[in-house]
Amino acid sequence: MRDKNTPLGLYTIGIAALFLAGFLLLVILGARSYRDTVAVQRGNMETRALLSYLATTVKANDTAAAVSVERGESGDALILTDGESGYALRIYRYDGDLVEEYAAAGTPLSPEDAQVIAPTEVFRAEQTEDGLLRLTTDAGQVLLRLRSEGGGEA
Repeated sequence: MRDKNTPLGLYTIGIAALFLAGFLLLVILGARSYRDTVAVQRGNMETRALLSYLATTVKANDTAAAVSVERGESGDALILTDGESGYALRIYRYDGDLVEEYAAAGTPLSPEDAQVIAPTEVFRAEQTEDGLLRLTTDAGQVLLRLRSEGGGEA
């Protein structure tokens, strides 16, 4: 015959509750860790995306005398001229964003017609004496060796 006053049932329930609490704590901590890892990964991908976009755009438009840098009151503008059409892709910083616009070459910049690429507080473009194009943003810096001859700073 069993003694009804033994605390064995309470111990069993207590141990089960302890395991359940530990399991829930493990799930919560794992979910937080996963969320933080994904946020860091997303930030890294966005950083790489901006620099990769700039590098790909320059490489795609790297023809003779097509790449140039203009210095203006509002900062640097990277000009990628299409010699056949007379139009140019112009990349510059405006109102806290890196923007691009496609317009007739030689016309003034019109930021109201530009499309936002990404937010950035810094955009510098410079061509070095050894034939490199250095593009600097908040996301970092990319160095590109231009394959074509020509281009320059205005």
